[in-house]
Amino acid sequence: MISLRNKFLLLVLLFSISSMAVFAQLKKEPVWKMVSSKPTAKIGDEIEIVLTSVIEKDWYMYSNDMDPNLGPIAAEFTWKKDPSYALVGKTKPVGSHKHYEEVWKGTVSVMKGTAKFIQKIKLLSAKPKVKVGIYFQECSEVTGMCMPPYEQEYELKGLQVTASAETPATPETTPEVIEASAETKPAELVGAETPIKQKDINVSTNSDKAAITAVSASKTEDNLEDKIKNSSLLALFLLSFGFGFAALATPCVYPMIPMTVSFFTKKSATKMEGILKGLTFGGSIIFIYTVIGLIVSVIFGENAGHIISTHWLPNLLFFAIFFVFGISFLGLFEITLPSGFVNSIDKKSSLGSFGGIFFMAFTLTLVSFSCTGPIAGAVLGQAATKGEFLRPIVAMFGFSLAFALPFTLFAIFPSWLQSMPKSGSWLNSVKVVLGFVELAFAFKFLSNADVVYHWRILDREIYLAIWIVLAILLGCYLLGKIKFSHDSDMPYVGVPRFLLACLSFCFAVYMIPGLFGAPLKALSGLLPPMSTQDFILGNDNNHSTIQPSSNSAPKTKHSDFLHLPHGLTGYFDYKEALAASKATGKPIFIDFTGHSCVNCRKMEEYVWAKPEVLKRLKNDFIIVSLYVDERFELPENEWYTSARDGKLKQTIAEQNSDLQITKYHFAAQPQYIVIDGDEKQLSGPRFFDTDEAAFVKFLDDGKAAFGK
Repeated sequence: MISLRNKFLLLVLLFSISSMAVFAQLKKEPVWKMVSSKPTAKIGDEIEIVLTSVIEKDWYMYSNDMDPNLGPIAAEFTWKKDPSYALVGKTKPVGSHKHYEEVWKGTVSVMKGTAKFIQKIKLLSAKPKVKVGIYFQECSEVTGMCMPPYEQEYELKGLQVTASAETPATPETTPEVIEASAETKPAELVGAETPIKQKDINVSTNSDKAAITAVSASKTEDNLEDKIKNSSLLALFLLSFGFGFAALATPCVYPMIPMTVSFFTKKSATKMEGILKGLTFGGSIIFIYTVIGLIVSVIFGENAGHIISTHWLPNLLFFAIFFVFGISFLGLFEITLPSGFVNSIDKKSSLGSFGGIFFMAFTLTLVSFSCTGPIAGAVLGQAATKGEFLRPIVAMFGFSLAFALPFTLFAIFPSWLQSMPKSGSWLNSVKVVLGFVELAFAFKFLSNADVVYHWRILDREIYLAIWIVLAILLGCYLLGKIKFSHDSDMPYVGVPRFLLACLSFCFAVYMIPGLFGAPLKALSGLLPPMSTQDFILGNDNNHSTIQPSSNSAPKTKHSDFLHLPHGLTGYFDYKEALAASKATGKPIFIDFTGHSCVNCRKMEEYVWAKPEVLKRLKNDFIIVSLYVDERFELPENEWYTSARDGKLKQTIAEQNSDLQITKYHFAAQPQYIVIDGDEKQLSGPRFFDTDEAAFVKFLDDGKAAFGK
């Protein structure tokens, strides 16, 4: 039978590893908007109910205009029966895209960017009770994994129905949006990035040209985004809470729990006094960490997320911090704060009752820094890079709540101390495992800077080799084949350690094919892009998946450090491409891309490389690849101030991103559009979709429109 100590160890280590996986990408629960095509109507009218939901970047939803028995979970709409209204026809999707998927052996219908469905109803009462249950699933284009199905219910609110024959007011005179209240059933949340804004959502139909005004659309979008942000904050809180729990199982903290609680109970005249002191101690820990989160929020503000995530300086700093903490966890040295500072804080613990308890909590925070610092830093760093003011505060509150919880609970129920696993060598094992995890993620920060600045010191196969070696070494450590300075002798291997070692070895074996070009979809958000891979098995263009343009091609702006794949020639400056189109009489194929865009690389390898696509790109189009994360600073005479946000655009990334948002109304990559030299849109846009036939049709449509 597995002992209580081993159960606790297994739980902590599994949670730590799974939390690090979730740490890479968070997913928000979708929220729907339910509106009527008319704000007012009369009994007997037929109106349209419009359901819309913003779909996050790199995610898609299966629509309901496909065979429900094919395999994927298609969207389902269950309208609650009520005598106040009657359904007219079925719920119809707007803007769905159909394509053949090999995995399902059939044609599927998906929605990206915005999901939109319309249901026509006939009003039979002055007080219609229109409710709908929505059952749907969203899947990731990056990992290929799908979220558990969501089940939500919404009710239409605010529709004014009259029995008179008066002409209903039009949206131009009544611009208010009819909002729906959501009764959302619990669903799994895994957190996430802020979705792309979908401005001016159109809910007009062919039969009725009534539309919501731009002001109203902006208002509804802001409300929707607020709801999604709240879901993201909840997921961040839960994730941070898990990291706080993991921090408890470290040698610096775990032994302090019974010592601290025993101090409260022995120094208290009554049980109630001990409980009160425990609550004060726990509350002080929460206060201290939350203040740290507040300080980070004030320093970084809401606009520093992009800088932190892409600039070389913070990424190298995070790499150094994680690397140093990692080797410290392995036992090379102990990181401690200055003893004089810690002692001065500890002396204040003798102050009055509650003031002394606060400084006791402060002392614990300082003493345990060598163990909790890296874990709290990981949570805080992830929260800060999202660029939202509340995230660092919420992260530190969740972390500290879990950290303080056992001190408080054991103070209230001191008898529980008897059931705690005893301190021992397993605590150091937890610390060493966290050290391996810290080292692995240290290289992720180095990779961020390496990709954006073209250093090419951490190509994909080198990065994978490091992770493979770390995973193998971790498995060997768990089996007792490697021993560090603070480890004690291990006469046998327990079942929990054996299972974790198997998990670590399996992870290493999974990554090995990546050295030869396997995509490793489950890790695509953590690995350098395929463009940095020097060797791909079966690829004739080995040495680099991104080949520079032909030497015989005319030199274009930025072609000395930016290149097209597969030997293609083209441009990297929008204005230069427009001029080339007019000079050559060819349409322009715009490729909004990024160095760290995984799906962009997949499109280049799995679609662009196809003979029919490659032939068209080479012969029929002017190609311009516009990088939205290229930090190269342009000459001062090319700078401009954007009318969109009033900010000075100095780099290639800033100008290309501003162009994509202002002119083509999107902010995710990849995005493909065909235009002419006068910037008239001929075909598209298209996004991530590996359907070769659909991409060929998109190109042919653009060429045909250009010919006309």
